[in-house]
Amino acid sequence: MKVAVVGATGMVGEVMLKVLAERNFPITELLLVASERSVGKTLSYKGKEHTIIGLADAVAAKPQIAIFSAGGDTSLAWAPKFAAAGTTVVDNSSAWRMDPDKKLIVPEINAHELSATDKIIANPNCSTIQLVMALAPLHKKYKMKRVVISTYQSVSGTGLKAVKQLENEIAGIQGEMAYPYPINRNALPHCDVFLENGYTKEEMKLAREPQKILDDRTFSVSATAVRIPTAGGHSESVNVEFLNDFELNEVRQLLNDTPGVTVQDNPDTNTYPMPIYAHDKDEVFVGRIRRDETQRNTLNMWIVSDNLRKGAATNAVQIAEYLVAKDLV
Repeated sequence: MKVAVVGATGMVGEVMLKVLAERNFPITELLLVASERSVGKTLSYKGKEHTIIGLADAVAAKPQIAIFSAGGDTSLAWAPKFAAAGTTVVDNSSAWRMDPDKKLIVPEINAHELSATDKIIANPNCSTIQLVMALAPLHKKYKMKRVVISTYQSVSGTGLKAVKQLENEIAGIQGEMAYPYPINRNALPHCDVFLENGYTKEEMKLAREPQKILDDRTFSVSATAVRIPTAGGHSESVNVEFLNDFELNEVRQLLNDTPGVTVQDNPDTNTYPMPIYAHDKDEVFVGRIRRDETQRNTLNMWIVSDNLRKGAATNAVQIAEYLVAKDLV
């Protein structure tokens, strides 16, 4: 099993290698791929040094699987070249997510849609993944009508430059800015770029991607995405209106019985999900589960996950695991 990790030197690439090692993914040959400026440098995987190679060399090596986390432009340019060489690409960028010919996969929900002919597979947006992990079992039971979500997203979702900006500001150092304003002691209602409709790209990903993953356009999602000064982990305040009524105990049970979801919900002991506890974990944590008393059949909940793991690297590796388990590569 020859595997390429494209964007191996980035934040998600680093976590990708960590997750591949932790889960003992069956690799016989590992290709670490990055931009030209990193070619020739080395990275360690399971105690062994690997020399970083360029994209053209990686395509020529014909790996069975290439996991991409190198940005949309790189994915658009290079994923088809890997696919043409027979490689199955699992892409972590937004490049292919809404392409009608590409599958958008959260393994616990819709991996069964995959076939050997899927050569470019899209990994959803980090905020979408944790959202649909909690929504999927509830939608199946009660049928969602409308979802209103506000996110509280860590700076790691923007990348290394943003993490450095936060660290610099905490230390009182003037440095390079990833955001148009300070992020320390602040909250920016601005994730990704603004679109003509007044929403950001991130907010529209949250509106569109769940419909594709759940293969259902009958419900709607309205989102406000906010960047906050946490180093890792995304949080979401979610209000869901269902067509059918629910019992709170049944909701908790459904969520608890969902693989990859953990309920942390006990106000008596101040038990609720927080990014500090989700750090370095693969679960999606759900709490503050309560009825919206202003509207029928409507639920409030709070969802937290490590955006670099289940929100990116782990989900991609789980897709690759499924491909191997089902002999699709």
